[in-house]
Amino acid sequence: MMALYNVHIRVTLPLTVEEYQVAQLFSVAEASKNETGGGEGIEVLKNEPFTNYSLLGGKYNSGQYTYKIYHLASKVPAFIRLLAPKGSLEIHEEAWNAYPYCRTVITNPGYMKENFMICIESLHIADVGEQVNVHELPPEKLKVRDVVHIDIANDAVTPADYKPDEDPTKFKSAKTGRGPLVGPDWKTKVDPVMTCYKLVTCEFKWFGLQSRIESFIQKSERRLFTNFHRQVFCWTDRWYGLTMDDIRAIEEKTKEELDRQRQVGEVRGTRADSD
Repeated sequence: MMALYNVHIRVTLPLTVEEYQVAQLFSVAEASKNETGGGEGIEVLKNEPFTNYSLLGGKYNSGQYTYKIYHLASKVPAFIRLLAPKGSLEIHEEAWNAYPYCRTVITNPGYMKENFMICIESLHIADVGEQVNVHELPPEKLKVRDVVHIDIANDAVTPADYKPDEDPTKFKSAKTGRGPLVGPDWKTKVDPVMTCYKLVTCEFKWFGLQSRIESFIQKSERRLFTNFHRQVFCWTDRWYGLTMDDIRAIEEKTKEELDRQRQVGEVRGTRADSD
C-alpha cells in the first residue's frame, strides 16, 4: 500500500471543548439530512457504545461507535464514475468517538478493497491551534506532515456553498452573544476558544490516478471541514443547551428519517465539481 500523504488540519472555533461535543454531533445529524435523498445519502448501520478499544496509545479506550454507509454516486469526480462499475460507489465509515479524541476510518470494501483507506484522527483542545504534535507522531512522520489552518470566517467558499445564514462574519448568537467573527485576528479575541486538530492519512493505490485522487481528496477535505465548521458555529442557537441524551434521541430520529429520505425524492447536497 502506498501512503500518499498525511496532513494536519486545524480548525479553531469560539466554543468550549464540552460544547463542541454536542455541537458536532448535532451538526452531523443535520448535515446528513441535507445530503440524503433520491437513492443516495447516508445509511446508519450501528450507533452504540464501545469499550476496550485502544486509541492514541491507550489514552482513550471507550466511547460511541458508529458504522455508516455513504451511497454517493453523484458526489465523486466524473472520471471515477466512468471507471467504477455500477453499484460500487459506496463508502463505508467506521468511527470510534472517545471524546475529546475520535478516530474515523473510511474505506470502499465493495470495489477498491485494500487499495483505498482514509483515516481521520481528531483531538479537541481548548487553545488557538498552535500546538506542534498533539497526535504524537514519530519524527519521520512529523517531518513530512503538511499543516493546514482553516479559518471559518476568512477562508473563501465556493458560490455554490455560500449561504448568508451560515456566514460567521454575519452571524451573532442570540443565546450566547458570540459573533460575528470579524478581522484576521478574531481567534485571539474570542472567549471561549478551542481547536479541532485533525490528522488525515490517506492510502491509495490505483495505477495512473494517484495524483488526481490525492488532489481531489485534499480539495474535498478542505471544502468539507470549512463548510461543516461554518455551520457548527452558525447553528449555535439550535444546539446550545442540548444534553448528550438529547443528542442520542436526535440521532435515532435522524436515522429513521435518513432511511425514508434515501428511498424517495431527489438527489440532494454537495455534488463533486465537474472533472
